[in-house]
Order: sequence, then structure tokens, then C-alpha cells
Amino acid sequence: MTATCTEAENTDLIADRDVMVPMRDGVRLATDIVRPSRVDGEKHVPLPVIMERTPYDKRGISRSEVSVADPRPASRVEIAEYFARHGFAVVMQDCRGRYNSEGEFHKYVNEAEDGYDTLEWLVKQRWCNGKVGTMGLSYGAHTQSALACLEPPGLSCMFMDSGGFSSAYHGGIRRGGAFELKQATWAYRHALRSPETLADPARAAKLKEKGIREWFRNMPWQPGASPLSAAPEYEEYLFEEWRAGTFSDYWRQPGLYAEGFYDRFPDVPTAIVGSWYDPYVLTCLTNFIELSKRHRSPTQLIMGPWTHGDRSRTYAGDVDFGPDATLDNNLAPDYRELRLAWFCRWLKGAEVAVEQAGVRYFQMGGGSGLRNEAGKLIHGGRWIAAAGWPPPRAQEDVLYLSKGGVLSADPPAEPGELCYQYDPENPVPTIGGALTSGEPLMQGGAFDQRESDRIFKYRGAPNGRLLSEREDVLVFQTPPIEKALVVSGALIVELFVSTDCPDTDFTAKLIDVYPPSADYPEGFAMNITDGIFRLRYREGWDRQVMADAGEIYRIEIKPFAVSNLFKAGHRLRLDVSSSNYPHFDLNPNTGAPEGCAVDFRVATNHIHFGEGHLSRLRLPVVSDQ
Repeated sequence: MTATCTEAENTDLIADRDVMVPMRDGVRLATDIVRPSRVDGEKHVPLPVIMERTPYDKRGISRSEVSVADPRPASRVEIAEYFARHGFAVVMQDCRGRYNSEGEFHKYVNEAEDGYDTLEWLVKQRWCNGKVGTMGLSYGAHTQSALACLEPPGLSCMFMDSGGFSSAYHGGIRRGGAFELKQATWAYRHALRSPETLADPARAAKLKEKGIREWFRNMPWQPGASPLSAAPEYEEYLFEEWRAGTFSDYWRQPGLYAEGFYDRFPDVPTAIVGSWYDPYVLTCLTNFIELSKRHRSPTQLIMGPWTHGDRSRTYAGDVDFGPDATLDNNLAPDYRELRLAWFCRWLKGAEVAVEQAGVRYFQMGGGSGLRNEAGKLIHGGRWIAAAGWPPPRAQEDVLYLSKGGVLSADPPAEPGELCYQYDPENPVPTIGGALTSGEPLMQGGAFDQRESDRIFKYRGAPNGRLLSEREDVLVFQTPPIEKALVVSGALIVELFVSTDCPDTDFTAKLIDVYPPSADYPEGFAMNITDGIFRLRYREGWDRQVMADAGEIYRIEIKPFAVSNLFKAGHRLRLDVSSSNYPHFDLNPNTGAPEGCAVDFRVATNHIHFGEGHLSRLRLPVVSDQ
């Protein structure tokens, strides 16, 4: 039988719904199986399998299953039928404790064993030829890396989109020691949709009683006094993650820490898709780098300018990257066809075109800076093919922070310091960035760094002022640059800091500052990437050491990697502060255990400059582009 990638005409499909697949502990997971009744005119031919495991309903609508040509989100049933008509058996499974599956949902931690057990069951079925490819976005990518940690039978290729934790502690659940509060907004939204809530009107009413906005304006929380108190199974794992502050064995589990299991990953073709305004930048890049080192099989990476799963959009937030920015019609006809070619090539051995470059990444920038018809700034950009990541021609440039608010290639001539007060009850509001699942409180993407009625504030209403006008934001920027500058790779913000509190946070945000124009009379301060560091972890992620008042410490903030062209006439700006809320939890400045604060304290924080304390920005600059 000749391997083919074409859709069979008039193909009848067999659909087995809610097949209950047993796990090792006796819990059964609801599984739908869709496959063609005939292949090349023959019945009962064993087929390669494509599997997706999801907590989002195996028959539900998938918001990311869209294309430029058809922006209507497809259901997972439609996606299963699409691949089945091309000669695959397609398996869609509800994760443990979700929708029709048995057991209790405990976010992330059961996916390795459940995934392994499902593959072990699959390869024994008469309709499976022993080859299984996996796919899925976000949590559906996490389930893939989780099962790969345990070397499951039959795994033949993977297509991981926007997830697959390399280390959830370092990006995805925590960053720089701080806790990402998208875990709380995600949990609240899905607690409302849980079977227990749908079957219990009193529980639903209790969850809705106060409202998520009100809860986020009243920190700190405690178990039993949080937006999830009426859904204790969700509240339990939220506080479990929040309070696991050090990099302990909890964070080294399969499913949360692929880095500890890369040597056990099967050597199979792996496609990784990510985007610059997504919380899994570090995950995607680390997975690509480490699997590429270890495997003979091809490992491929796509990094776009999108927010989470929005690969068919040209924009992220209030910034547009132009018609070349979509995956559709640039890297493949659309997302379905990209995956179809991948699975036909690596599950069937079909002679189909599959991207040969190891990396395709989108270099943002170079656009006109005008406002388009949709009201978004035209930032532009282009796709670049590379053999690997980081770009081999990237060289480190250093810009020093100085007391005058200047970023300069020359270190400051004299020592100095700047200070500000960080009040947890008046935090710097989150305006875009690499985040998802934050609705209705926060939105990922690129935005002018000013308050607006679309952003959430802890206290008071947004008043339209620039973040640079806040007294708790220190701004350092270059003069207008004379020649375009391309920053591609990971950057490091090295700071010398002190505080009068036992613990506090420091944040850093890289900004591309557009000059004033007719469309933007005050210019446009576009956020590129940002990071955070919790001071108690300065001696290592495995320990918590409180600060001595006034003592100067060296720290490194590591914003996510990025690729951006800063045009001539623009400025590079670095904003330093101590909060980015509600993206990250509020440091109470008291030294209280993580997730256990009962009150707040105002911190006076200092940034130091000059000989012996050279605070600086280390940038990966690519020349000759």
C-alpha cells in the first residue's frame, strides 16, 4: 500500500465515543476514536494514530483551530475527522477528572503516567499499527512532554504547540521566583465550568458571589478565603503551586520538568511552535535546544510574533506585524496542513514537503510606525530561517545604567544610586507581555506603556498616564539610535540592588520607544519582553535567604528571549521597578513564606551604579542582516 497524504473521497468514518481506557490505578479516561472504515479499499488495516489529550473537552470547540481563510473555531470532533479522512486513527481523550473521564483533576501532575498508560493501551489495539504521533496546544503540549518523560511505547513523533514545560518553575507557573497569577484566573474560569459546579447551583453561586476583579483587589488570599474557596480541589492545587517557593522535588516531577528527563525522551521527530508574546518562550526554546543536542531525528522550531495560539493573526495586542506575520500562507497553507504534512511524513513515510530549516523565527520590527485601519501600530517584521537557536551571529553588547536615567555603552564615571518605594497596595499594572489565560484581568501582547480603561488596577481607575511617569518606575533609555539594531536571543539585566525589607522583587522591561508622530503625538512605548526576580532566591533557587537592610546584592533578571529590530531614530528603554500586577503575585516585602502573607509592608528599594556596582543590560545583537 503506497503511503499517501491526500484526503480519501467519500470516506466513511468509524467513531467510538467514550471508550473508557483504564489507567494503572483503575481510573478510566474517556476516549473518542475516529478512523476510516476503509483504507485503499481494504477493511481492518492497522493505522498510524494521532493522539491529543486535553482538559478542555475532547468534543469541544478549540479556539485556536482557525485559519485566515476560515476564522470560525473548529471543534475537536471536526479536527479528528479531518485527520481520519487522510488515513489516520485519531484519538481524543479527556484528561483525568475532566468532562467524561473518571478521577480527580490535579493540574499537570498526573499527565505523565496517564499519557504513558494510554499509549500502552493504544499500541495493543488491532486498528493501531504501533506508531503514535501526538499533538496539542498549551495544556495539550504539556501532556506530550509529560508522557515523553517516561519513554512510552509507540511514540513516533510529536507536534508541541505553545507548551510542554521544560521547567514550570522557571517559566509557566513561576518566573524568577515569583508566582504567575494566570494560574489563579485559569483555575477560576475552569472551576466555573467543572462538572461539580455545573451539578451544584450553590457552588456556582458561591464562586460568582464576589467576582474575580474584587478578589484581585483584595490581596493577600488564604485557603478558605480566595476566589476558589467554593471549589476546594482547584484551590488546593493553586496554593500547592504558590507555596512551593523553592525549586524542590515538587518541581522536578515529569510533566513539570522535562529538563530532568531529556535523556529519556524517545528519539523521534519533534516540531515545536511558540511565540514571543506567550508564557512558554523559555519552554519552547529550551526544548528545542536540548532535544536538538541529543537526537538524530529532526527537531524543528517555529517562533512567531503572536500571543498564545493566535498564529493566524497579524497582531498581538495593539501592535500589527504585517501580512507576513501569520503562519498561514507564509510557513504553510494553514495550521491543519502544517500538521498534516508532519504526520504524513513521520507516521506514514509519505514523500511530502516538510520544512527543512531547523528554526524559523519572526524578527519583529522595521514597519512604518503608522496606525493602521484597525487602530494598531504597524511594527512590521519578517521570517528568518536558521540552522539553530540562538542565532549563531549574535554577539553580546552591554549598555550601562546610570543615575541620569541613561542607557549607554560607557559605564558611569561616578558611583550613584536611585531609589523608589514599592507599595504592594499600589503596584505597577500589567500592560501586555508574555502571558495568557489572564482574562478578564490581563491580556498578552504589545501595547503602549500607558494606563487605559482596558487594564486592571489594584487601586483606583486607570487615568491614562504613562508608566514612565510613576514614581516607582525607574526609566533608563538610550538617545535616539543612529543605526538600526537587531536584538535576537536571550538578554540579561544585571542589577546591584538593596532594600530596607527582608525580601522584595525587582522587575525589568525592555521597550522599543517610537518617536512622536502624527498618529502617535506622544510616541509609542512598545513592550518587547520583561522579567522579574525575587530577592530571597539570590543564592539559588533551592534556598530562601532573607536580605539584610542596606546590603548591596548582585542579581540577574532574565526576561524571555526575543527577536526585534529597533529602527534608527528609536530609543531602547529599560524600565526597572518591583511589581507587574496581576501578571505576578505581590511580594509583601515582609519575608513571609510564599503564598502565606497576611499583611503588606512598603519597601524602599535602591539601584546602584558605578565602579564595583555596574548595573547593566546585556543584549544579544545580530549584525549583517
